[in-house]
Amino acid sequence: MLSSLLKERFLFVGLAAALLAYATEHSLLEMGRLPVLVAAFALVSAIILVSTRIAHHAEILASKVGDPYGTMILTLAAVLVEVVVLAIMMQGETSPTLVRDTIYAAVMLDINGILGLAALLGGIRHGEQPYNDDSGKTYGVMILTAMGISMVVPEFVPRESWHLYSAFTIGAMIALYALFLRMQVGAHSYFFSYAYPRAERKEGLPSKAPDDSEAASVSIVIIVFGVVLIGALAEVMSVLLATGLKGTGAPPALMAVIVAGISAAPEILTALRAALANRMQSVVNIAMGASLSTVILTVPVMEAIALYTGQPFIMAMTPVQTVMVMITLIAAAINLNDGETNAIEGMTHFILFATFVMLTMIGL
Repeated sequence: MLSSLLKERFLFVGLAAALLAYATEHSLLEMGRLPVLVAAFALVSAIILVSTRIAHHAEILASKVGDPYGTMILTLAAVLVEVVVLAIMMQGETSPTLVRDTIYAAVMLDINGILGLAALLGGIRHGEQPYNDDSGKTYGVMILTAMGISMVVPEFVPRESWHLYSAFTIGAMIALYALFLRMQVGAHSYFFSYAYPRAERKEGLPSKAPDDSEAASVSIVIIVFGVVLIGALAEVMSVLLATGLKGTGAPPALMAVIVAGISAAPEILTALRAALANRMQSVVNIAMGASLSTVILTVPVMEAIALYTGQPFIMAMTPVQTVMVMITLIAAAINLNDGETNAIEGMTHFILFATFVMLTMIGL
């Protein structure tokens, strides 16, 4: 019993941080910018710690059901964290572009950051790493379609028609995800799996595989508790962060990058372990699946909130964002076309990620 509780110490850290934050929020807001920012980033750290436990228990569930169901659980857990944080932050005085910038940052982080770094490090260790090329093609075309519908076309939609197009977007995303889900867990599930040779299966297992001896019900309860706790932490964090960054000249998209980073942090560790263990299929499923899930699930939830409140978000990407997404998806289509990744392909995506970071720093 004690050992099980110790394993969940990050949840207790998050709970303590939430109680302390709610008790001292008003006092902190009167103490000046530096203490506010320190407290805000401490809460960001607490959210990441809690999200790692959510990811761990999602991995436990994933190990019980196997691929492709496993990676679907991992990506859904990450998107759930992102949606909760976004929904909480949008209640305050935040930028109307926060949703758009967060989705854009998540795609850059998932495809160029996670996939790029994993393919680079895995390629250096193992050379060419095999995976099922059907998965890369399927993910790529669906991400392109979903982002085009929800984040490019809105630039040309008249403002008086935003209600109608927003409702259409919700329906389109639900239809896309319903078909994708049917393919991923149905007759076409082989698109998202790879049959490794027996020797590779033995040698390629991550050195720190999750302990799947815990009951699935326990993992589900902890995931639900963790998501609720993240919502509580995010409520105070958003207020402190907005107050602390006001007037500092920080990049406008910084809060969006923080939200995207919170949801992607656990995935980064999982993907890197899989790449170093020569299991590139898991990396592709995590990175591309997380990008697709972010767009196809976050958009309808946030659009529904916009329709409910009567306040539209700015979803159309800027020209720079559109160009970066197009370059990323073209590079992914070329790199994920032959069933093998290597260090050069990983480096191309990682350089694109570095470009994204630089553009964010200079406010683009």
